[in-house]
Amino acid sequence: MNYKEIFRQLCDIPRPSHHEEAVADYLCHFAEERGLSYDRDERNCVVIRKPATAGYEDRETIVILNHSDMVCVADAGYDTPGRVTPIIYNEGGEQWMRADHTSLGADNGIGLAMALAVLDDDTLPHPAIEVLCTTAEEDDMAGAANLAPDFIKGRLVLNLDSENYDEITTGSAGAHIQLARMPLHRISMPRGYVTYEVEVSGGCGGHSGTDIDLGRGNAIKILANLLLVAIRQINIKLYLVQFDGGQAYSAIPDEATAKIVLPADDVEQFNVLVSQCNDAVRAEYSQTDPMLAVDCEQSVWHSTVWSEESTHVLLAAINGIPVGVTERKDDGGVLTSNNIGVARMAKDSITISAHTRSFSEERMHALSGDIARIFSLVGAEVNTILDAKPWQEDANHPFLQRTISSFEEVLGFKPRPVNMHFVLEAAYLADRFPGIHIASIGPRIVAPHSTKEHVSLTTADNIWNVVKQIISA
Repeated sequence: MNYKEIFRQLCDIPRPSHHEEAVADYLCHFAEERGLSYDRDERNCVVIRKPATAGYEDRETIVILNHSDMVCVADAGYDTPGRVTPIIYNEGGEQWMRADHTSLGADNGIGLAMALAVLDDDTLPHPAIEVLCTTAEEDDMAGAANLAPDFIKGRLVLNLDSENYDEITTGSAGAHIQLARMPLHRISMPRGYVTYEVEVSGGCGGHSGTDIDLGRGNAIKILANLLLVAIRQINIKLYLVQFDGGQAYSAIPDEATAKIVLPADDVEQFNVLVSQCNDAVRAEYSQTDPMLAVDCEQSVWHSTVWSEESTHVLLAAINGIPVGVTERKDDGGVLTSNNIGVARMAKDSITISAHTRSFSEERMHALSGDIARIFSLVGAEVNTILDAKPWQEDANHPFLQRTISSFEEVLGFKPRPVNMHFVLEAAYLADRFPGIHIASIGPRIVAPHSTKEHVSLTTADNIWNVVKQIISA
């Protein structure tokens, strides 16, 4: 099978982070059908091994690394993807693929499909191959972080999880994800109050690493700031009933919704405030997030609400946490950033995620520490679920140079070496497997982690040819 056929099979398999059982079953069956050996660990990471072809037995083993999970998000009114419906179309002289109202999972399904296509191709000369498929990469990277020291033997790693076709990733930022669980105190709904639902919607969203400096709005932050202005500056004594937003820790939230109650006498000025907020948002994000909007409508609620203190401290905490780029490098690139990705309410608590990234481990921990202190001050329980170091490859290593020369031979250009502002599993592998060297490439993938995700199949075809050259050179 070619990699596109394999990717279509992957589209039929639900594979959100921490629920990779079905795709791990598929991978093991794939190996069994071809008589290949494999291992599967307790976190559903899988490695499939293919022996070297004749004449390549003395060459170093190549590990082809991909993750088997995907970020699962959907447009409003559509179910979060279990099975993805891919749509192929032509635009700008290239062939593209997107999904029908959901994320596509080309991150990292296209790379995984290519790795499996290598295993399926008996005409391709190659050294011993290990296809390593990790899990939970889009969440806490628990799969890569907990690999057994003997899970792979190879020390040359070709990672197919990059998203810019003309680049080769040679370094990545560190990442620190923490979840703050804030208790909520409920009281009876006051008399003379009416209920409103306030919504921030229409945002572009996107990857909170690669897209963090594109000036897109964070819907959770915008909504919290609006409600805090209503309390502090307009003196409206409103109470929260519900507050939810975002779909993934590593995605910029494109929507957020709050249900509130407020005095009937304050309805008119609250509507004016929402309208002013909408105008301000449309003006601020006219070029970078033009469909972002703020609106409200009256609703019904006859039960308990959050207390004044719970309402205020939650909104103040979110207001106090920075989002977007917080520090830049000397060349103007992003050094450090933070994203509030998810706010999820339970019966008596709300959980908020903060995803801090930096090329400096010191700066990353300084910012994440400040955020943790803000949460602690409002009585939240804070837990770290990811703490990954930055990674930097040796620019002169022969395997990296071999990858670059393969681009030149196949496509006629040198890929540009870059350090990506998101964590890669390479950081964990470099830490766990001494002597490892990693080159990361991939096709052009636009707007990963969102329902606007699409992949250039034209560049994917070219990357597939480069992969074959790297392996057989």
